This record gives sequence, structure tokens and C-alpha cells, in this order.
Amino acid sequence: MSTQSYAMKDSATMLRRNLLHMVRYPTVTLLVIAIPVIILLLFVYAFGGTLGAGLGVGSGGRGAYVDYVAPGIILLAVAGAAQGTAISVAMDMSEGIIARFRTMGISRASVLTGHVLGSTIQTMLGLAGVFGVSVAIGFRPDAVPVEWIAAFGVLAMITLALTWLSVALGLVSKNVEVASNLPMPLLLLPFLGSGFVPIDSMPAGVRWFAEYQPFTPFIETMRGLLLWHGDRQQRPPDRRLVRPHRAHRIPLGDEAVQPRPLAVIGSRLVRLSDRPKGPP
Repeated sequence: MSTQSYAMKDSATMLRRNLLHMVRYPTVTLLVIAIPVIILLLFVYAFGGTLGAGLGVGSGGRGAYVDYVAPGIILLAVAGAAQGTAISVAMDMSEGIIARFRTMGISRASVLTGHVLGSTIQTMLGLAGVFGVSVAIGFRPDAVPVEWIAAFGVLAMITLALTWLSVALGLVSKNVEVASNLPMPLLLLPFLGSGFVPIDSMPAGVRWFAEYQPFTPFIETMRGLLLWHGDRQQRPPDRRLVRPHRAHRIPLGDEAVQPRPLAVIGSRLVRLSDRPKGPP
């Protein structure tokens, strides 16, 4: 068996170890879901009416704001899961399990690979719960199948990248407390971007930072893939799937005539062609 085959087998073993930890300690997965959901409910039901009125999209209000904020909440859940990954790696480092793995005949990269893959699966499961709650309170994405696939791929790549970053932060942390604090800036970036309010409404300095920080293009990409930008009542016909209206025709023998229009005169409903001609 080649070295690469051994590395893949060891990585699968470490992945199974992390999945067992996820099953035995489901609190971490519940936290991945609970914290973004609480923030979502707070912003939608406490501030959604006011913030939605200032979006300038459609009729505004809470319904427009939940469509706007849901992609940002999904990315916030990814950033929150990165903190748990850094803590998990720091715990393995401080408890000596990493040192024990180094004395064994296993691939060194397999330990980190198992952490990354396990955390990515855990995060995606948490995102499914966050997305379900968003839909339950009014989030209505109207993406076509290709856009759904693209959105899932983008979200998976962002999750994988942030998970590797959190693993690196866990490795350089001296203890678990430091590991829990290092990923905190990742949690603040969605708030300082376009996750909750448009960046055009921010002051000049904050707007400059919001435009160039990494979470803003992440959020705008997800928002562009999942949502139609504009009034829900003015979407293109191919998205609304509305059957075109057919003029009502009454067949009479070999010909069909259009019904004459009606008008209300006083309390009587008469045909326009029957109205008396002359000055009103």
C-alpha cells in the first residue's frame, strides 16, 4: 500500500473519531444552530419592521428584511462554527492526544484532516437547521436549480476555508481560553459588512472597511444566487410561473364575439353600448 493510501486511511479514521465526538456531544451542533437563530429572530422581529422599511426594495417591512438578512445569518453561523473548531483543536493539543498521535505510525496530516472534515460536516448540518428556521419565518429564496448548486458549492468552500483557518488558530493557541478568543473577529465581520444593513447607509470610514472585508463579497454572492433583487410583485414572468391570461370568448356558431364591457350607472349595471348618446 502506498503512502498516499495510508494517509487517506488514517484520515478516514480521524474523521470517524471526530464524528463520534459530534454524536456524543451534540451540544456543539446545537450551539451552531441556536446562536444564529436567536440573532435572526431578534433582528427580524425586533428591528425588522424599521430596518426593512429603509431597504428601498419592494414594499419593505419585515418580509423584505428577512430576505435581506438571512444570507448574512447563514455566513454568521459558519463563522461561529469556526470558534468551536479552534477550541476542539486546542483541547487536543493541551490534553496531550496530539503528542501521543505523533509517537504512532500514522500520517501527521490525518489528524488535522479529520478535524477539518468533521467540523465541515458538523457546520453544514447546523446550516441546514438555520436555513430551515429562516424559511419558517418567511425567507423565500427563488433560485433556479443551477443557482442552488452554485450556492451550495460556494457555501461549502467558504466553510472549508474558515475551518482550516480555525484549525491553524487552534494550533497556535497556548490554551483553550486563547483559542476561544482568537476567532472572535470572524464573528464581528458580518456585522461590519452588508449582512444586516446596506453598506451605503454606513459612515465613510466604516463603509470603506465594509466594502473590502472578505465577508461582504461572501454575503453578496449568496444573496445574488438565492434571491431576486426587486419587488416580489415585479419579478419576471419566467420566475413567477404565472399562466398568461386568456381573453374570454363566447362561441356563437362559426364565429366568436367578445362580451361587451359593462359600466355602473346609478344602481344599474348596463352595457356601455346601451348607454344613451348625447351630452352628459
